[in-house]
Formats: sequence, C-alpha cells, structure tokens
Amino acid sequence: MTKDKITGTLVFTVFTAALGSFQFGYDIGVINAPQQIIISHYRHVLGVPLDDRKAINNYAINNTDELPTTPYPMSPTPTPQVGEEIMASAGLITMLWSLSVSSFAIGGMIASFFGGFFGDTFGRIKAMLLANILSLVGALLMGFSKLGPSHILIIAGRAISGLYCGLISGLVPMYIGEIAPTTLRGALGTIHQLAIVTGIVLSQIAGLDFILGSGDLWHFLLGLSAVPAILQSLLLFFCPESPRYLYIKLDEEVKAKKSLQRLRGYDDVTKDIIEMRKEMEEASSEQKVSIIQLFTNSNYRQPILVSLMLHMAQQFSGINGIFYYSTSIFQTAGINQPVYATIGVGVVNTVFTAVSVFLVEKAGRRSLFLIGMSGMFVCAIFMSVGLVLLNKFTWMSYVSMIAIFLFVSFFEIGPGPIPWFMVAEFFNQGPRPAALAIAAFTNWTCNFIIALCFQYIADFCGPYVFFLFAGVVLAFTLFAFFKVPETKGKSFEEIAAEFRKKSGSARRPKAAVEMEFLGATETA
Repeated sequence: MTKDKITGTLVFTVFTAALGSFQFGYDIGVINAPQQIIISHYRHVLGVPLDDRKAINNYAINNTDELPTTPYPMSPTPTPQVGEEIMASAGLITMLWSLSVSSFAIGGMIASFFGGFFGDTFGRIKAMLLANILSLVGALLMGFSKLGPSHILIIAGRAISGLYCGLISGLVPMYIGEIAPTTLRGALGTIHQLAIVTGIVLSQIAGLDFILGSGDLWHFLLGLSAVPAILQSLLLFFCPESPRYLYIKLDEEVKAKKSLQRLRGYDDVTKDIIEMRKEMEEASSEQKVSIIQLFTNSNYRQPILVSLMLHMAQQFSGINGIFYYSTSIFQTAGINQPVYATIGVGVVNTVFTAVSVFLVEKAGRRSLFLIGMSGMFVCAIFMSVGLVLLNKFTWMSYVSMIAIFLFVSFFEIGPGPIPWFMVAEFFNQGPRPAALAIAAFTNWTCNFIIALCFQYIADFCGPYVFFLFAGVVLAFTLFAFFKVPETKGKSFEEIAAEFRKKSGSARRPKAAVEMEFLGATETA
C-alpha cells in the first residue's frame, strides 16, 4: 500500500483553489474599515447637509446610543422640522450602508444553490473560472464607484461579489475534498477556512487609513479583489481536474488516472481508482438526488439535518457579531485604538485556523467541534460579565478583551472550519452536490440574519447580549454531543453506520445495511 504524501502538484492545486476562499474572506472584511469614509462619500453624492454629518457620523460610530440632535450653528433651538430632516437623512444613509453590507450576503444566498450544479455541469476547474468573471465584474464596479453614483455601484458590486462567493463556498470545499488523499482530507479541508480568515485580516490591514483606507484610495481597496481573481484564473489552467469528477461524472478513467498520478506523485493509483469505482457503482444505483429528497428519504434525512445544524451553530454562535462589530465592542470596553484590537482578533483568528489544520486529523472532527463550542460558551459568559461590570471595575475591560480573543480562538479550532468539509464527508457522490448546496445556503442565510439583526439584538440586550449567545452555543453543543458522529478516517459506509447508531436505529441484517448505503430510493 502506497503511503499518501503531499506533492508539489497537490500543494499548488490546493493553493490555487484557496485563492477563491481568500477572495471570499477579503470581500467579507473589506467593507468594514473604510465605513466612515464611504458613508461620508454617500452623503456628499446625495447632498446631505453639513450638519447632518455629525448626526450620521456619531450614529454610525456608536449606534447603540440615540441619534444626537446637535443643532444647526445658526439655530440654537432646533425646530421639529430640522430634527425630522436630520433623522430622515440619517435614515437614508443608514439604509444605503446596510444595503452595501447585506447585499453581499443576499448574492451569496442566491448563488450558493448553484455551486454544485456549476461544478457538475462544467467541471470543477471551468466552474471556478466562470465564477471569477463575477468576481472581476463586482471588483470593477466597486473599484470605479468613486467616478459615478457610488452607492448604486457599491451595492451592485457587493451583490455580484456575493454571487461569486456563494458559488465558491460550494465549489472550493468540493474540489479540495475530491483531490485530497483520504488521510489528508480533514487537514486540507480546513484550508478553505484558513484562506477565508487570511483574506479577512489582510483586508483589515489594507483598510488602515495610512494604507488604502483613506478618502483618496478607498475605492482601490474595494476593487483589489480583482487581483487574486486574475491570479487564480491564470493558475487554474495548470491545475488537474477533479479525478472523481472525471471518473464518476464523465466516466473517463484514463483522464482520471492521469489526474491522480499528477496529484499523488506516483504511477500506481489502483487504490484510488478502486475506491472511485465503488463510489460510481453506488452513485449509479441511485437516482439523481434532489434537495427535497434529502429531507424525504430516510437514508439522507439524519445526515442533512445534522449538516444544517452544524452550519447554523457556526453562524448563530455570535462569532459574526464579533467580526462585524468588534470595533464598537472594543470601544465600549474602553480600548483607545479599537481598530488595532480588531486586527488583533483577525490575526488570532488566522493563527488558530492554522492550528486546526494540524489538529483535525489527530483529535478528530467531532472532538474539536465540541471543544471549540464548549470554550466559546465559557468565553461568551465572561465576555458579558466583563461588559456588565465595566462601570464598576475598569479592569473588567481586560476580561472582555481576553474573552473575545479566546472566543475567536475556540471558534477557529473547530466550529469555524469543520462544518464546511464535514458535510462532504457525510454524503457519497450522488447526494453530495445537493447537500453542499443546501448547507451553503443555510450558512449564508444565517449569516445574513445575524448581520441584519445583531445590532437590534445588541441595542435591546445591551451588555447582556452574549449571555443570549452563550445559551444558543450551549444548545448546539448538546445537540452535537448526541447527534454528530466522528468521521475521521472513516468510509461513507462507516459514517452511515454511525448515523444509525446516533439515531438509535435497530440493528439490521448486513444486506439491508448495504442497500441503504447504496441509496435505494424509497417507494411512496
């Protein structure tokens, strides 16, 4: 038996695919740093009066407070009409800014359904090439937004970039999972998340006011995602197509062998071919699995529900509340330069994602997920305690800050990267594209809900907001403990058996088990 090894071709191919994930992360983080400058530009383009600026800026900087009613310089006592104008102008700018942020998630929600379809129709490589067209269009719209109606161009560019990222969120994990040797599947699967958080932190650094986050250069900052899109498009021409796609979807064994030989670094790829042949036989015994069938067929129902819960746990844990609003949280905690603390969070985020690459094949997926969620639960409690007692004990600001850093660390050890590739491990070739599509859609939808609702929840709950998230994390931790199987080093058949054990199914004869694994379609 030939030992799996990391070859130059495998490294090159995974790096090229991960450039798409890097763009995903860059697009998530890039909009936050120049927020005030972009809002100021919107105000200029729309002709919002000078005195509304103070109201809007103060409201945007610390929007947990009520909107200031600073009077006009020539009017010591503001009239009701002036107050209404200020509120109306601030409301318009706030709405446009919210659309600038959330249109990205809307695009992602729509496109996430089509990642599997594009991958199966055009192949993994061509699908990523086509997706890059969307990335380039979105980057160009944002890059030239200063020359036209900036609010329209940015909102449109963000939406189109979201379409790209929605496709990539399905295509990249699928492609990496299919080219990775079994023993490296988990470690390489975390590369998707590592590239995302690297993109986030680099966008935060590039967005500093003395780099590209200035009034003169912010549009270049937004358009910079065109660079990795162009680079990836060029490098993809030198990447081998997914052997599983070539063999199982196109039935081209010769091409699949050549692709495997390039990726594995040796000629004897019989073991991989046999494994794919078995998978193809299983897939051919199944009808094409639709998203509806994932929920109506009892063979798939348990795995898909667990898959969706993993993605919901990732998003509803409160992590995006920290990513989106970390600067204001650090301000509340009394940090003088909150932007640098936010970048610090991004660096910690990246470091611990890299750590998970090495841990995931040793500790196992389920173990890391449970450790991460348990740690996040404790950190969320301390975070809220620190914010609640901040007025009584100034040193509590350090408690909150340390809790934030540890919260992010625990997230990236398990709940961050694991749901993305664990879903692919739950399903064989037949239902996998549909499962990845609905899982990605769920992730994007939850992301959008949190982005839209977090500030309202924070305004309502105040410093107690992370107590709420602690309760949510605890609920998902208990669910994972009882329902999520370990997939480390296991075949699809062994994973299916784990699901039956978790669901408490009675033991059945081996033949019946084999028929279920082969995906025999239930009759009505």
